[in-house]
Amino acid sequence: MQTLTAGYRGVSLLVDLNWDRLLYIGTLFAALLFGAWLGSTL
Repeated sequence: MQTLTAGYRGVSLLVDLNWDRLLYIGTLFAALLFGAWLGSTL
């Protein structure tokens, strides 16, 4: 259980430090999906 808690804290720290990068990747992925959808409908 301690290992699970320590692992969760480690992941939580990484997310806290890199949330802006995750947001950037998510936005880029959403834009690519939108572009693919738009290209397939026209």
